[in-house]
Amino acid sequence: MENDFYVHPSSAVDSGARIGHGTKIWHFCHIMPGAVIGDHCNLGQNVFVDNNVEIGRGVKIQNNVSLYNGVRVEDDVFLGPSMVFTNVTNPRSFVERKHEFKPTFLRKGCTVGANATIVCGVDIGAYALIGAGAVIIRNVPAYAMMAGNPGRRIGWISETGEKLLFDADGKTWCAAEQKEYRLDGDTVRRID
Repeated sequence: MENDFYVHPSSAVDSGARIGHGTKIWHFCHIMPGAVIGDHCNLGQNVFVDNNVEIGRGVKIQNNVSLYNGVRVEDDVFLGPSMVFTNVTNPRSFVERKHEFKPTFLRKGCTVGANATIVCGVDIGAYALIGAGAVIIRNVPAYAMMAGNPGRRIGWISETGEKLLFDADGKTWCAAEQKEYRLDGDTVRRID
């Protein structure tokens, strides 16, 4: 049976990698044998996907991104150009630390902006937005907008990317979605 995904001739997909239906892998990418990539993903130029990386459905990975061992990406995540993952907190070229890889989780629908850095071992909440150039060193709550180095929360954002401004009762309405959101402490949830 012929593949039902596209791989540009300049890219390498190692035997054993699992690539989902409708996925497109563009120029100069390398997909390792233990990688799993879901349906309808788009990998831009020069993307590296290591062993033990799982990518969900509908993920868009822009140019020059490397996903290292232990990164888990849920559905509908956007990874901006040249953003960076790490997988060891104290790397040394002369010390083997493959047994110390720390898993990193990106939850459904979150966005990581261009040139941001995600230090290993963190969990990026659903629909969070990491601003361009931010450095994330700790967990990020769902719907949080993060910026700076180190990254700090500068607001909240809806599932469709609209800034959320809560009233005194912790309520707001997203006109783009026609949905209500509620803020309780450091937790935002969408009301269906």
